[in-house]
Amino acid sequence: MSMLGRAVVALMPLVPRQIVGRISRPYIAGETLDDGIARIRALGDQQCMASLDILGEEVAHVEETEAFVLQYLETLERIEADGVASNISIKPTALGLNLDPTLCEKNLRRLLTRARELGNFVRMDMEDSSTTSATLDLYRKLRDDFDNVGVVLQAYLKRSLSDIEALKALKVNVRVCKGIYIEPPEIAFKDRQRIRDSFMEMVETLLAGDCYVGIATHDRQLVERSFELIERLRLKKDAYEFQMLLGVSPGLRREIVKAGHTMRVYVPYGAQWYAYSTRRLKENPAIAGHVFRALLSSKS
Repeated sequence: MSMLGRAVVALMPLVPRQIVGRISRPYIAGETLDDGIARIRALGDQQCMASLDILGEEVAHVEETEAFVLQYLETLERIEADGVASNISIKPTALGLNLDPTLCEKNLRRLLTRARELGNFVRMDMEDSSTTSATLDLYRKLRDDFDNVGVVLQAYLKRSLSDIEALKALKVNVRVCKGIYIEPPEIAFKDRQRIRDSFMEMVETLLAGDCYVGIATHDRQLVERSFELIERLRLKKDAYEFQMLLGVSPGLRREIVKAGHTMRVYVPYGAQWYAYSTRRLKENPAIAGHVFRALLSSKS
């Protein structure tokens, strides 16, 4: 991390809210469902699908989980009514995973049941390593009754290949990403190239096992290696998709679409945009320069 990056991360709590909002605008659809739907329509014009995520995680009270469930049910209905190409992504801790795993399962079953009725799909996001086992255990339970549910595995976690071996027989639908949470070296790779190699090993293992893979990366090297893998395995277009975050690497995204591959963009929205934005900025010091320039321009 550069000195500027470390400085901005340390000073994040002091960065004015309006500055954070200005910097994060390309990466967040807005505060409302209408904002999210509008952004999906724009992405559709660019031949991209979406996955809508309501911002918020790790609720402190059981009552908060019901609010998330109702918002997601409304989101599913709007996706259907407006005919936009989107599924939903949920964070298990927002539905109560850390409070009451049984409640979280019940909440997810409600969403999966309605999503199935609407012909839609629910992606269970992966959070930090303290939730990995509980999330995968819950996913296995749900797969007994639902085939419209997917999960996420992170390439920087040393356990992920073992997790794939345990899941492969279910013909899982998995988003593979590098991972963004700060984890100790005992459980997570730290070397960039080692993480890339883990990512590709995971993608190949899943694809070779007839699993559907969301290849979630903004790393050109990984995109090019994935292109080579897809060609080598002679994969059909319905065996995989590429995925990216809203506002990140739009040029590379256009190249992937132009090459004829399916692209899905992760579209976050909601009232909790500030917490999400500050976390993203702390996790990605490469954005530090944007923060610094925005601070300077706000003084002028």
